[in-house]
Amino acid sequence: MQAELDGIFGVKLPVRDLAAGRSWYERVFDLTPRYEFPDEGGIVRGVVYEAAGLGNAKFALRERPDIAGLSGFDPVLFGIKDKAAADAWAAHLTSLGIEHRVVRATIGWLVIFHDPDGLEIHLYSWEGHGADMSGTPGSGRAV
Repeated sequence: MQAELDGIFGVKLPVRDLAAGRSWYERVFDLTPRYEFPDEGGIVRGVVYEAAGLGNAKFALRERPDIAGLSGFDPVLFGIKDKAAADAWAAHLTSLGIEHRVVRATIGWLVIFHDPDGLEIHLYSWEGHGADMSGTPGSGRAV
């Protein structure tokens, strides 16, 4: 048998302050906490969530102020259905007072915003827009 991957088990992001990160991520993504991870002193330093739309994959936060932030970097792209979903997310983020933008990206629509530590969050539509973006700076091109 050849070794192969079987999906994504989970995504874990570092945060500077777990309480602040929990509050923000739970509010934005309507997360359901499932596990907490206390350190030797009993202080909770991590949490694992179930999130609607991620199937069996888990979403986790880990308090790691030494590496949190990655300001302007997008380590994970969450999938959304289409342009209507991008618009719905934009309205949701506006209602929460979170700055964001919706752009036509290489393949589909992209909602971009930042968490409290400056990490760039991307919501990318599975449905494409059909435009050729290969000549647009920052856009990809087929190989």
